[in-house]
Amino acid sequence: MEAGKHECHALGREDMEPQINVNKQPFFFDGIRAGFPICLGYVPIGLAFGVIAQKAGLSPVEIALMSLLVFAGSSQFIAVSMISSGSEILSIVMTTFMVNLRHFLMSSSLSRFSGVKKGGFLSFFSYGITDESFAVNLAKFTQGPWDMNRALVVNQSANMVWIISTVAGGYGSRFIPEKAFGMEYALPAMFICLLVFQLRGLAYILTAAMAAIIAVTLSLLIPGNSYIVIASMIAATLGVFLKPIIMKR
Repeated sequence: MEAGKHECHALGREDMEPQINVNKQPFFFDGIRAGFPICLGYVPIGLAFGVIAQKAGLSPVEIALMSLLVFAGSSQFIAVSMISSGSEILSIVMTTFMVNLRHFLMSSSLSRFSGVKKGGFLSFFSYGITDESFAVNLAKFTQGPWDMNRALVVNQSANMVWIISTVAGGYGSRFIPEKAFGMEYALPAMFICLLVFQLRGLAYILTAAMAAIIAVTLSLLIPGNSYIVIASMIAATLGVFLKPIIMKR
């Protein structure tokens, strides 16, 4: 009778415990497999960035530091472009900050999967979030089973490949003649691709058009490169009010 009580008590306690679907496979290899397509795509882009950065006057050490401390491809391309055109430091910082604001939203979206992880882990994880790693990890978390350790491996494997690729491009660019292989067009092509992928509706198209018109107009009135930040802020603000109006139609 006593044994039966203990058995019932154990069964009741087991039923009360939440059933967590956890992947039992080694998390490191799961993360590497999930992040491999990202790493594969980062290699040519990283090499192109390294070449462009070296042509803009950055040394391989400076390229490595930028990739390590920033780790944001689009803002790194923008920063190098502004550096080569002689922009002021404040303009560069403000422009790259505006470009990277989307990382706040991506980090917030992934925060609900963080569980009981400590601040140090979360800081290291947040540092490695990019558009591509966010898309992969969000899909994995949604489909399950997935956890923060695997997601961290995705982030940091992509980070490592990006740093190596950009530094390799910086060293290799010394053997590439000026304007060879159409490299001077790589930066405008990168920006065009970023823009095209953002044009997901009429509101986005109109916002981009407003930003272009305002930027060109302000460039004729304001000296320096501050017109880029001003045009971006004005167009983004107008786009916030414009999108609900268009969606109602």
